[in-house]
Amino acid sequence: MELIIHDNYEEMSAAAAHLIINSIKSKPNSILCFASGDTPKLAYQLAGEAAIKKNIDVSKSFFIGLDEWLGIPPGNNGSCHYFLHHYLFNSMNLASSQFHLFDAMTTDEESECKKMNHIIDSKGGIDLMVVGVGMNGHIGFNEPGTGIQSNAHVARLDEVTKIVGKKYFNNEVAINKGITVGLKQVMQAKTLLMIANGKKKAPVMRQAVEGPVGIDFPASLIRNHSNGILIIDREAASELKTK
Repeated sequence: MELIIHDNYEEMSAAAAHLIINSIKSKPNSILCFASGDTPKLAYQLAGEAAIKKNIDVSKSFFIGLDEWLGIPPGNNGSCHYFLHHYLFNSMNLASSQFHLFDAMTTDEESECKKMNHIIDSKGGIDLMVVGVGMNGHIGFNEPGTGIQSNAHVARLDEVTKIVGKKYFNNEVAINKGITVGLKQVMQAKTLLMIANGKKKAPVMRQAVEGPVGIDFPASLIRNHSNGILIIDREAASELKTK
């Protein structure tokens, strides 16, 4: 794992955006998988702006949404669907054939998972995956204890995830289950980029970087990834023993 610490959120976001754009430039038909959430918001905005400003050809790239809240309509501004369109897809002018997101309103959860697995497999796997980190160490909705060999699956959300997740919604909603790309697919991504920022993520980063490696704290698994990159700001790094 490569650990990169930047002075602030703006600098780490610019670094993440640069990595995203470089991935597309070096392999125009890249398969990219993106998380939603507060942390990657600026990185996606900067990547979208750079793609337009630098005339980067994204027409051959394919984008995948890492996860989704089950039962939340795509038009809800707290949904991962809404987030990715608003902060990335729209600015890159992507065609509908260039991305696949989980259907949060599906009546056949198993079929929805199989569909995602098939898309990832048929395209030869994920070239770049961008993930954040939950307060309990989750990656996507791979909650603590999720099997390392898991593919796309439905997850019963941890209480911490449900409490923190409420901040994304303007109205009271029931968020009990999520659907997510699995840890096996996370670890098989050719490049795994994890980003985190802010003082509240300092104890999370300490456990991810310096605690035991294992599924009890999924974020720690990046240390076993063949090409894992962790980009954080100084606040998130403030509790690390070795900078």
